[in-house]
Order: sequence, then structure tokens, then C-alpha cells
Amino acid sequence: MNTSVLLAENSSLERKASCGCGYLSLTLTGDPSLVAVCNCTDCQRRTGSVFGVSSFFHIEQIKEKSGKSSLYSKNGDAEPESSSHFCPRCGTTVFWYPEFLEDHIGVAVGCFADPEFPEPQLVGWCSSKHDWVTFPEAWPSSQTQDY
Repeated sequence: MNTSVLLAENSSLERKASCGCGYLSLTLTGDPSLVAVCNCTDCQRRTGSVFGVSSFFHIEQIKEKSGKSSLYSKNGDAEPESSSHFCPRCGTTVFWYPEFLEDHIGVAVGCFADPEFPEPQLVGWCSSKHDWVTFPEAWPSSQTQDY
């Protein structure tokens, strides 16, 4: 991972991510280390959309977890195994622990419901991107996860 794309932390800021029904939530402090778009087929299926937008925070930035999550694990294109924590009531995937970014938690950006959330810094898995989807040219992209 190219660490030059990591965002600076703003520790005075609190961000809350929650599932659709509000049962499962995370409160995090500061800005994410990384925000990325992923076009892998696992993210497409996880989100029900044509790509996923993920934010990654240091574990130490977790202030509070509320509710209990259910866990779904499988082998996929993006990682040898991917595990998602989702709400057992409404089914929304809220977070996961990425193997490629140690000591971080991944959080689905849509769970923040914050139009001022930092924009993605890069795009991965363009090899499975839908042809009609385009991203800003300023965002570095990769055919796989090699950023």
C-alpha cells in the first residue's frame, strides 16, 4: 500500500456510522486514513451496487461500538478471505477488518450518511468495473488492488 495517499487525522472530529435501522453503529474520532472505491465483484455484491466506497480508520480511532453484529466470511477476489460485520436486524454491512491494511477497520462510507465525508483518493479493481462507470482522472486507479 502506498502510504503517501493516507489522509491526515483530525482527532477533534467525531463521525458516526450506522446501519439502516440504527441498531449497529460505530463512533470514530478524526478523519479516515484512506477512502477508496472498489469495483471488485465482492464489493458489488456486498453493496448491491456497481462498486463500494470504503473508509479505513486506525483501530485506536474507534470510540464506541453499539449493537451486536453478525459476521459473514468468504473467499473473494479482493482478499484471500473477506469478513463483513453486518446488522442482524436490517442486514446492512457496516464494517470489516481489512487484511491489507493492518491495525485498521474498514467502514462503508454510505453508513456515515454524511455528504461532507472526504472523497475517495483511489480506485481499485478496475478490471471488474462496469464499462459505463467513470471516476475522476485525478484519482489513481489499479486493475486489481495494487495501489
